Amino acid sequence: MAMKSNKSYLKRLKVTKNGKILGRATGQNHFNSKESRRSQLKKKNAKVPFHMTNKEKSRFLVNA
Repeated sequence: MAMKSNKSYLKRLKVTKNGKILGRATGQNHFNSKESRRSQLKKKNAKVPFHMTNKEKSRFLVNA
């Protein structure tokens, strides 16, 4: 039986075409009501590099 990627990991991460792994930046889930609409929308798309070891990549992101 073939290995499967961990779907919960894949939903939270984005793998770019060059193989970089991006995740969501911290501190963006609440206390945003007093922020300007512009900064709220910027936070929605903010991605930062997500560091994983090769062992973790082979375990969670098999087909990605």
